[in-house]
Amino acid sequence: MPASRPALVPAPTQHTHRPGHFTFTPDTTVRVTPGAEPAATLLRTLLAPATGLRLRPAPDGRVLLALDPGLVGLGAEGYGLTVSPDAVLLRAARLTGLLRGIQTIRQLLPAEALAGRARPGVPWRMPCAEITDVPRRAWRGFMLDVARHFQPAPFLRRYVDLLALHKLNVLHLHLTDDQGWRLPVADYPLLTEVGGRRAQSMVGPAGSDVFDGVPHEGFYTERQLRDLVAYAAARGVTVVPEVEMPGHARAALAAYPELGTVPGRRLDVWTRWGVCDTVFGVHEPVLDFCRTVLDTVLDLFPSPHVHVGGDECPTTEWAASPEARARVAAEGLSGAGDLRSWFLGRVGAHLLERGRTPVAWAETGEGLPPDFTVMTWRDPEHVRTALERGHRVVSSHHGATYLDYAQSASPAEPPAQPGTVVGLRTVHDHDPPDDPSLRGELLGVQAQLWTEFAPTADHVDYLAFPRLAALADRAWHGASPWPQARARLVAHGTRLAALGVRHGPFDPYVPVPRSSVPHRSGEESR
Repeated sequence: MPASRPALVPAPTQHTHRPGHFTFTPDTTVRVTPGAEPAATLLRTLLAPATGLRLRPAPDGRVLLALDPGLVGLGAEGYGLTVSPDAVLLRAARLTGLLRGIQTIRQLLPAEALAGRARPGVPWRMPCAEITDVPRRAWRGFMLDVARHFQPAPFLRRYVDLLALHKLNVLHLHLTDDQGWRLPVADYPLLTEVGGRRAQSMVGPAGSDVFDGVPHEGFYTERQLRDLVAYAAARGVTVVPEVEMPGHARAALAAYPELGTVPGRRLDVWTRWGVCDTVFGVHEPVLDFCRTVLDTVLDLFPSPHVHVGGDECPTTEWAASPEARARVAAEGLSGAGDLRSWFLGRVGAHLLERGRTPVAWAETGEGLPPDFTVMTWRDPEHVRTALERGHRVVSSHHGATYLDYAQSASPAEPPAQPGTVVGLRTVHDHDPPDDPSLRGELLGVQAQLWTEFAPTADHVDYLAFPRLAALADRAWHGASPWPQARARLVAHGTRLAALGVRHGPFDPYVPVPRSSVPHRSGEESR
């Protein structure tokens, strides 16, 4: 690929190369139209560390950032970029579109422009081009599990920047699970004081009974989460919080045992991987607790969507609980198996009354209240099932978007979730079934990284990239011939290196088929 034609990831919708270059110099200035100021601020913020460019405002600036609501064809996130030898024009109908175009400008510049420290002596020039760019999917997300292994707030901000560079627009934070609670809730301080710490972690797959003996702990403050939300919004990324209920609740029950199904029982924060059979009870104080937690979530996260987990909820404890059986009778349910949907209906109604959309994982595409947005993960056809039922759907198929699976069959691969290999091409090829004639709406796609086997920042990087770049390319641009897509991804590796991302391999490999059915967190069923 010619050095004068940088490989953009994701590929633009339309990209016409023109002769010549535009060069940023210390004298380059920026002109903005009303409402475009945040985009200019972001451009300065992102380019200054490596380039030293100040990009002062000026009424005759050679770089023009313009909002034009009349450009309706660009939608909420599209943009038009014209680079000529004497000027740069970036236009969009919405501010978010300008933010997306800023990331394209970064990629058109030499990869050194992405570095976090000064790179003297580099000519900051980009090739002339005409680009019109509109995303294919509205929801282009990445879920990071910070419950199994906590990552500090600066790490999350770094990932916001990585998502924004790839024009991904959702950071889904999995904040609570059996193995840890990371969300501060003022009315329930033990959630983080007790639920935020476990005595040790399992080493190896579920059932291995080998532990590291090392305590693991951490949680976020309200200020850290508010700052993260603002940081992400300035880059066009929405932070979607997830608080698990009614299953995956062991850390909460360790802090407040009375929320469970067995009176007087004391539990620890779970140290194993897999699916724990302890669940929330269904008595009214539990629902009051969930509403209080969700009110905290709503206060911290302005996202239109709030994820409540919702799947992998064993019913054994409910079936044995007199209180749960009484609830079944009082609500006219057929049995303990119906309590999950009933529970989600109650917490979902609380969110809907407050103007938010509840989201949940769906193992089959069925069984969720109609107003829920559904994340289907077990089978690609579950997307169609959920669409037929009228849901809005985010495709999260484990066999193509679970980045905690190994990306290579090589024995040199670091530890990963047991199961299939999810290679780079598998991720890029993923295209969920979409039928406009169905009642529902396919919002988009999302990658997941469950962190049972990813305890460190470097390990997360290795598992996430370059596969997350491949998902971003497909979700924004759509299909493209694999040899061309792979060439762009490989060339993109210089940018990842400049950003300090210790990514996984680009080499092709053949996925290893497995017949067993996985859990949503990647562990295979036993």
